[in-house]
Amino acid sequence: MMKQVILLVSLLLLSISWTCTSTPIQKVFKRCMSTQFSAYTKNFEIIYNPESSLYSYLLQSTIQNPRWLNATTQPLLIVAPFHEAEVQAAVLCSKKYDLQVRVRSGGHDYEGLSFLCPTPYIIIDLINMRSIDINVEEETGWVQSGATLGELYYAIAKKSQVHGFPGGVCPTIGIGGHLSGGGFGTLLRKYGLAADNVLDAYLIDVNGRILDRKAMGEELFWAIRGGGGASFGIILSWKIRLVRVPKIITGFTVSKTLDSGVTKLVHRWQEIAPYLPEDLFIRIITVGDGFNKAVQVSFNSLFLGEIDTLIRLMNKSFPELGLKAEDCIEMSWVASTAYFAGFPNGSLLEVLLDKKQLFKSNFKAKSDFVTEPIPINGLEGIWERFVEEETAIMIMDPFGGKMNEISESETPFPHRKGSLYNIQYLKKWEKNGVRESNRHVHWMRSLYKYMGPYVSKSPRAAYVNYRDLDLGTNNHDNTNYLQSTSWGIKYFKGNFKRLAQLKSKVDPENFFRSEQSIPHYK
Repeated sequence: MMKQVILLVSLLLLSISWTCTSTPIQKVFKRCMSTQFSAYTKNFEIIYNPESSLYSYLLQSTIQNPRWLNATTQPLLIVAPFHEAEVQAAVLCSKKYDLQVRVRSGGHDYEGLSFLCPTPYIIIDLINMRSIDINVEEETGWVQSGATLGELYYAIAKKSQVHGFPGGVCPTIGIGGHLSGGGFGTLLRKYGLAADNVLDAYLIDVNGRILDRKAMGEELFWAIRGGGGASFGIILSWKIRLVRVPKIITGFTVSKTLDSGVTKLVHRWQEIAPYLPEDLFIRIITVGDGFNKAVQVSFNSLFLGEIDTLIRLMNKSFPELGLKAEDCIEMSWVASTAYFAGFPNGSLLEVLLDKKQLFKSNFKAKSDFVTEPIPINGLEGIWERFVEEETAIMIMDPFGGKMNEISESETPFPHRKGSLYNIQYLKKWEKNGVRESNRHVHWMRSLYKYMGPYVSKSPRAAYVNYRDLDLGTNNHDNTNYLQSTSWGIKYFKGNFKRLAQLKSKVDPENFFRSEQSIPHYK
């Protein structure tokens, strides 16, 4: 207990000493960066302290969960680099002045770890590093980590109508965090994860070196494709493999209510969705409406083909849904990315470039993987909880197809064959306050506890890109693998030990760390 008190007092004094001297620190930090890379750091407008006019804007502009806007911790400096050399300098100067680093690409980190820290820190915000270069002939692209999924999808569509990329459905997600955690969306049954389609990358390591795949070695290249962001370095850019898509694809959304036999439909969906042809992806979105004591369940689908072919396939595989041609919409692949993001059909594709999230509110999220169909009574228990609460959401994404063909150890993302589908739970609320937040978080934890008997076990798995600090955090010095296995095994299963062993080698002083960064193996 005494050690904890001493530690807290020390951190408080250190924080006060840094905060009270923010202007001198800004100067010495600028001087350090200029000394490190004088040819590239003449534009000091990339460094902002709390007295800077743009500091608050930069800090808050890309935070996608407003729940964290009133956080008590704030960075001493925000560095928004334009050049690789400026990132190198920021890393080396942070080490010199014993500052922790948080790296932000899109601001979607569910628990705010990309922009929050309990000890003196800076944010390296990659918002200005968002270039995209698409090579249709080679069917590849280079994309910087600060670009968003929407910007990538838009850039691909400008070059080709028959290429796409198997990333997520939210266009404001930053490339850096998405790829480093795995990344899945509507094309995962056909082409796997976003990280499965990464061919190369440029990373700045703890020593400030810029390493490509060859220089970093296959083990580190393995780790950054699904091992979670910002544990091994700062990934500047990624070389991705483009995938083939038809000129015309089909989407549909069929919504049902509890009095329309939806429970049997969901139960049937569990039995067939992971085994359908890989061109067909059908997810389920459940929304609770506590005001009206109602639940809406929507079957939301992408098919890599035209309507006539889809109707024949559905009549054969899932006739219970009763899909009709008038339920379906033919569109281009890039138009489908806007459709799945929630924009009205026919929206201008420029909506993909908007950096503001379409439906933005405070939220708490959790995740599960399901290995056996949830029985009817289990589903009914979910509905009972959802009719009690407003704006409760559950998204069920089917796996199978390509996901069954890739081994658990191919990348750090281990949830492959045997996982029928992933569940993401979201509880949203408008009013931001401690009491209000606690009430909604309690409801989410209660739902999660209820789901325990129906989801994966040993471990009860979770998805690192749906980060959840309830699963556990690192010990105070963030270095001991043995004290960190509770959350790590859930995210990475048998790959966690391999990640921790690599972390010990490439970052021996544990510079790149957070509450759920990969720890050292001891």
